[in-house]
Amino acid sequence: MKRKLIIFGSGDLAELAHFYFVEDSDYEVVAFTLDGDYVKESMSCGLPVVAFENVSEEYSPSDYDCFVALSYSKINSLRMEKYLAAKDFGYSLANYVSTKATVLNEGRIGENCLILEDNTIQPFVSIGNNVTLWSGNHIGHHSVIRDHAFISSHVVVSGGVEIGEQCFIGVNATLRDHIKVGAKSVIGAGALILSDVAKEGVYIGSATDRSRVPSSRLRGI
Repeated sequence: MKRKLIIFGSGDLAELAHFYFVEDSDYEVVAFTLDGDYVKESMSCGLPVVAFENVSEEYSPSDYDCFVALSYSKINSLRMEKYLAAKDFGYSLANYVSTKATVLNEGRIGENCLILEDNTIQPFVSIGNNVTLWSGNHIGHHSVIRDHAFISSHVVVSGGVEIGEQCFIGVNATLRDHIKVGAKSVIGAGALILSDVAKEGVYIGSATDRSRVPSSRLRGI
């Protein structure tokens, strides 16, 4: 029998979480929950939306699990806050690990983790609680991703890297082997990181400037 699940969140990410849990997990999603002030509709994806303040009264933590489907807002602090609140209510926090991901780390994955398709997680990797790995990342052997981190798509984390709590790593970033990324650091899209990153470091990749030649003057395109 499938375990019943409540999803905290609204909008695109919660809708995606609902899709993945319904299509590719052993959970049955039964409801959504939000802070009461943010509940604007009584239904989402055909399921009831209940105020988070009252959710444990309607859906007992002994009978239902929870998943917090929030993004990296405020350097992941909002997702961390709601994750901790759900635990305080007594809920077990569910994981979604895509069956289309390659996971070779013998289950060293915390709770409330979202690991989407085409991730490669090599042996001896350790992943903490409340971590998001969007699609298509390479997480190299013996690396550690600490709690509440968000790794976006097509990031290369080489072997032996340590990523601190609440970090955000942008699309197509590359981290060389055996470096440490301090807590609450932001690594921008396309950045190349070759040495340790101090706590709360911000690294922005170079953007491509527009050419002075308009596309109408290009030949062969």
